[in-house]
Amino acid sequence: MPGLREVQYYLAGLWLLIRMDPRGFRFLDVSERGVNRSFWAMVWCLPPMGISWLWWRQAFLQTMPPHYDVGLPFYLRLGMVEVANWFAPLVLAGLLLLIFKMGNRFAAVVVSVNWLGVPLSYINGLLLALVFFIPGTVSVVSILLLILMIAQVFILARILRMIFHGHGLMVGALTLALLVPTMMLAEYLQKFLGIYPA
Repeated sequence: MPGLREVQYYLAGLWLLIRMDPRGFRFLDVSERGVNRSFWAMVWCLPPMGISWLWWRQAFLQTMPPHYDVGLPFYLRLGMVEVANWFAPLVLAGLLLLIFKMGNRFAAVVVSVNWLGVPLSYINGLLLALVFFIPGTVSVVSILLLILMIAQVFILARILRMIFHGHGLMVGALTLALLVPTMMLAEYLQKFLGIYPA
């Protein structure tokens, strides 16, 4: 599993790419080994994921009868949703790149998207933690989460512009493919698995 310094190294590369600095590619390992190691980002995201699961449990229980509680199956289903949301957009992106014969850039997309998920997950977890520890912050946190979502679109588009320099349509298509299906799939799976607050 990559240590903190290695993760910081990758994030430094992403920061350079966000600033449209091509030197950022030097910090990213887009070899087969680097692509495989980038999926350790899921493990790095477990702490903030846990906070979001607790927040989701609270929202779910508010729609249930008094004294209703959830057990291990509830969290296993949330885990299934997280895994699907992580892999499905990458599969869709891979198919798009194959169709348009740009498969050689898939590794850079996977590595960038996976490691980008780490800081975004921690910011999301921090915002949700505010709801737990500071009463009355729900409306403020909702606005901040919306800002985070907009920032995610902007950041992802900037990184993809560096990977697909001169292919604006592909940048737009991939940005949508990596973000929109995640939202739709998450809601569908939550309803299908019975963990969506009614």
